[in-house]
Amino acid sequence: MVHYVGSKNNLDPVYISPFALKLDEETMQVLSDAFLQKFNSIFEYHSFHHPSSLSFNEVYQYASQVFGDKELFEETSGKMARHLYESSTHPKVKGGELYVTLFEGLPVESRMCSAVGLFKTENKALFLDVEQQGGKLSLQMKEGVELNKIDKGCLIINNKRDEGFDVLIFDNQNRGEEAQYWKEKFLNLVPQQNAYHHTQHLLSLTKQFVTEQLQSERELPKNEQIEMLHRSMDYFKAKESFDIEEFQQEVFGDEGTIEAFRNFGSRYTEHHNFDIASNFEISGQAVKKGMRVYKSVLKLDKNFHIYIHGNTDLIEKGQDDNGRKYYKIYYQEEA
Repeated sequence: MVHYVGSKNNLDPVYISPFALKLDEETMQVLSDAFLQKFNSIFEYHSFHHPSSLSFNEVYQYASQVFGDKELFEETSGKMARHLYESSTHPKVKGGELYVTLFEGLPVESRMCSAVGLFKTENKALFLDVEQQGGKLSLQMKEGVELNKIDKGCLIINNKRDEGFDVLIFDNQNRGEEAQYWKEKFLNLVPQQNAYHHTQHLLSLTKQFVTEQLQSERELPKNEQIEMLHRSMDYFKAKESFDIEEFQQEVFGDEGTIEAFRNFGSRYTEHHNFDIASNFEISGQAVKKGMRVYKSVLKLDKNFHIYIHGNTDLIEKGQDDNGRKYYKIYYQEEA
């Protein structure tokens, strides 16, 4: 199903299609691949939420109806579009097409599941369409959507219904307050408290503590920050499960730093409104993703970037008689 959902704040219209599209098999395959490709690299699951009861979460109810009776797909997809329209009240929300899809036999973690997909396209690009007729070429300018640049997506997997389903989301326009309407106002999702969630946030918490808190409190040198971050990442890469006491001793060592980490962790969890477990299974996917943001780079003015992969004891920091700062690096051979 394809509907047009404008911005309610700007008094844009909403157009509800009465019937599902009739597409050939090749087009269906191309669209399926385009809709699903983004989820191949998303590992954080969410669930539908409502402070009173899941029965008051509109999209949860509509998805439940479709999974219970697929004959209701066309009717409920229109209700989803109207709910999105009612949620599009921020002045910066853009109108666009809402694609509602029903997948059957979708492989999810070695299981075959049904799923409802919601995809919104807001930004379009100009294309040149060249046609050949009778030995002549004609050129037309057209406007359309690039299939690899779908703006927003949500995949509702028919699993854990009583807990709010397993839900994957993405938002390529998630910049600023207005972007939150997709996740929070329209879908009303919360992250699942699983291994990926805990691992991801412990990595984020540790990085912020080392690069922000210790930097501001103790003016921790950059090479010592990098060494501490290396120890924390090595812990996550080597262990199968996380233990907060063991982690603090191996990464920070002294009691003063450990106490500062605990205090920072309390403020971090309060700010993000969740608790991180002191013991949990470590998620390999979260560690792999975290390695990208744990890049160890010394940025020296605008002249040099030094990438450090370990052995920070081979780096010396100093200052010459003229006040110029320097790093001295020891190595065995050039790669």
